[in-house]
Parts: sequence; C-alpha cells; structure tokens
Amino acid sequence: MRTTGAEQVEQAVDECVGLLGAVTDRDWEAVRAGRLEWSCRETAVHIAEDLIGYAGQLAGREPESYTPFEISLEEGTDNAGALRVIRTMGALFAAAIRTTPREVRAFHPYPFRSANREGFAAMGVAEVLLHTHDMAEGLGVAYEPAPELCDFVLTRIFPHVQPGPTPWRTLLWATGRGDLPGREPVTGWRWSNNHVIPTERLTLQGVTPAAAGDLSTVGDGGFEWLDGGPIEGTRIGSGLVFKQYEDGVHRPEWGMYVLVRREDGRALGAMGFHSVPDESGRLEVGYDLVEAARGHGYATEALRALSAWALSRDEVRTVVANVERDNAPSHRVLARAGFEAVAQDTEQVAYELREPRG
Repeated sequence: MRTTGAEQVEQAVDECVGLLGAVTDRDWEAVRAGRLEWSCRETAVHIAEDLIGYAGQLAGREPESYTPFEISLEEGTDNAGALRVIRTMGALFAAAIRTTPREVRAFHPYPFRSANREGFAAMGVAEVLLHTHDMAEGLGVAYEPAPELCDFVLTRIFPHVQPGPTPWRTLLWATGRGDLPGREPVTGWRWSNNHVIPTERLTLQGVTPAAAGDLSTVGDGGFEWLDGGPIEGTRIGSGLVFKQYEDGVHRPEWGMYVLVRREDGRALGAMGFHSVPDESGRLEVGYDLVEAARGHGYATEALRALSAWALSRDEVRTVVANVERDNAPSHRVLARAGFEAVAQDTEQVAYELREPRG
C-alpha cells in the first residue's frame, strides 16, 4: 500500500472541475450551495482555500497552528476563472503531498492536533467531494464521485463510521448531508486523523482502517518494515481492527499502533488495545516485534508510553496484559514497564498496571 493521496486529490479536482465547468454560465453568486449558508461562488473559493491551506500546512511543516494566510480571486474573475484557481490549488496541494516524507506531521486540530500527508490528502479530497456536492445540489446538476475516492476518505479520516450500502451515501450521511436506513441523522460531526504517540526513539502511529485492511492480508500498510515484518501477530491484530471498523465499533485511539523507529522510519512491530475500556476502566494491551528489533528495549519504551497515555484518560483505571507462561522476554518487558503479575494459570500470567490517583 503505497498511496500518498496525491493521485486521489488530482482525481477529485478533475471530477469537480469537469462537472462544474459545464455550468459556468450560471449565476453562482445568486444560488445557495445546498444546505450551506454560502453561495456557490463562495463555496468554490472555499474549495480553493482548503486545497492551498492544506498544501501550506505540509510545505511549511506547521507544528502548532494554521499558516496565517488566505487567498482571494482578482476582481472580475468569472466562474471559469474560479475553476482554474481550484485546479491550480489542487495541483500545488498534490505536489506538496508528493514531496512530503511519510513521517512528517503538521498541525490540524481534529482530533489529536496533527495529520500526516495521507490525512491531509483525505481531508482535501473530502472538502472537494462534499462541496462539489453542495454546489451541484444548488445548481441542480447530478453528481456522484468515484466510489474509490469516497472509500479513500472514509477509511482514513472516518474510522469511527461503520461502512454503509455505498461509500458515497455513507460519506453524505456521516457529514449530515443524507440519510441511511436504520441510522439516526447526523447533526454534528468531525473527522478523525490518526493518533500518534512519540517516544525517545519511536513514534507509535495509529493504524487507520485502510492500513489495517492492507496489513491483515499480504500488504505492508504503507509502512517500511524492518526485515521480517510485519509478522503474524500484527496481521491478526490488523484483521481484528478492520473487523471492528466493519462492525461500527472501532474507536481509533483504542486500536492498534505501529511502532516506527525515528532514526530510519522503519516499522518494527505493533502494539495496541483489544477493545475500548470496559465499565470498570480496564483495558487490555498486546504487542509484537519483528525479530530483528528484539532485545533493544523498543517494546518496553513503547509500552511505557502507550500505557501512560491510556492511564491519563479519565475512563481508564487499569491496563492489563496476558502473557504465555513460557514467554520470558515478554515477562521482562512487562516488568520493566512497571506491570505487576496478579494471577496465573497453567497457560498464562496476568499483569496489571495501575496509575495512582489522588
């Protein structure tokens, strides 16, 4: 899986410009864009602003806030000219995506204050698809984007949304623009970029449904793996994550993280939670490492960071791990990470880590 998202941005922009190019003779100022408060003309400018804004975030490697700039069209620019601006901003955004390394993250507020190039691409594609829909609705023209574009968006920034009958109908429902049988209307929504937890030597990168689906088969999930990876435990865990997504019960921060080494960007293994915290605040963690990465303290470092993050959340009281009795390396990892053995049987030893609360 080597998708950066640049091709999807270009395809979405091409579809937008192709559709709206046939109705540039209409008065876009006088027509409201679907359910929005903006006119179709204002919405077209907004699409261009989003595309160049996201390009700016990536190109500038903005760490803490939005890049402080905006665009405006020259006085007298007609509707065809507005579409030229959208196409140009889309080309600049695609170029920024292609030239941004995979490990770079830049500021975006929802929900963990950063996104990588693929996350920004998905947000840009979503803006183009949804606002092209809004304009098409206002102008009375039919529009349905390519299903693969909708799926690209859903599996990257809507991990909490259960797939529906078609990707387009699901995306419209998830953004308050349509209905789905058996589901309540959406009145407020946010997309969700993947969560990342940094450590001294690693980055724990939240696995999206797109990556989970790829890893669960024969793919690499978009990661550069150390020799021998990903291993079976990662593939099995990824399959569980994707099944949770299909069932509509996936909560991305309580899913799987790939452990990426900072010095070379190589993926070393995976670590994550079996499910969301239960009613008593218990949360079970599991992990594995590529054989070549073992014995260097990576699992301990990652487990300390992931457990500390979990225990900082109000809904978590205890992090639990169950390990086979004969898995001596894993017992050492848990002990070094501060876990205590609390129970055992003929096959497993149960460990717990509790955060003292004042």
